[in-house]
Amino acid sequence: MSWKIYKSGFNAYLKLEKGLSQNSIDAYEDDLSKLESWASEQGNSTSPTEITYNDLSSFVIWINELGLGAKSQARIISGIRAFYKYMIIEDLVKDDPSELLEGPRLKRKIPDVLSQDEITQAIEAVDLSHPQGHRNRAMLETLYACGLRVSELVNLRLSQYYPDIGLVRVIGKNDKERIIPIGDAAIKFIDYYVQHDRSKLPKIAVGHEDYIFLNRRGKKLTRVMIFMIIKDVIAKAGIDKKVSPHTFRHSFATHLVEGGADLKAVQDMLGHESITTTEIYTHLDTQYLRDTILNFHPRNKK
Repeated sequence: MSWKIYKSGFNAYLKLEKGLSQNSIDAYEDDLSKLESWASEQGNSTSPTEITYNDLSSFVIWINELGLGAKSQARIISGIRAFYKYMIIEDLVKDDPSELLEGPRLKRKIPDVLSQDEITQAIEAVDLSHPQGHRNRAMLETLYACGLRVSELVNLRLSQYYPDIGLVRVIGKNDKERIIPIGDAAIKFIDYYVQHDRSKLPKIAVGHEDYIFLNRRGKKLTRVMIFMIIKDVIAKAGIDKKVSPHTFRHSFATHLVEGGADLKAVQDMLGHESITTTEIYTHLDTQYLRDTILNFHPRNKK
């Protein structure tokens, strides 16, 4: 059986069983195409069922010699592992040749965060006298209160907002749904914006009636617009850091961990598939504790 048939089945699995986007599926297919090209160059069998661990080890050396970065190599190896996991599930191979495969060790980048005081500075820097002031304040309050991705914020709908029980329903990556508590401060500013500003828009564009946050033309905001609003607010607050909408998400998670929140609960609120992704915030918490000791322990004071 040719690679094309196995790849076709894998694509269907990723789309129907895993619910991945077409961009993600294309990335997996590209990973497999590299393995197929390597196997063809080696004169190996065209069937992926005959690929061995030794073959994959040689393949890893090959992609390294191509000059690909560590992150790209790790992504390709991850794609190969996902493919053979599918092959095992479908009983197309008896043993997984990628099980012991090792990729390059990636240095985990600890994300930038704002302190709790800086969050307050940023949010309070919004000019409420500006025509879009209450909308912008409501958006920042929501970003920090719920740890949303920017795409989740711009797509948040009135039908997903339940202020009476303090919850929002979010559709995240790969159309996965999660329920997140939302605090009183965010509710207060969303309700004010919806009742006093949003309701007075001259016209709401067809198909945009359910989106909470709208621009002056009655259409949902773009991701770029959120970045611009935050850039302006951070400058007004006098915060000398590179801040994006995602910084509010990182700050949300970090402050929860600092406060003693259960890591699994933080994972669920962020919508991470793996607890490993969420564990980055425990490293941030360790740094926070170290800085606290260095700054406030009596033996460390000058």
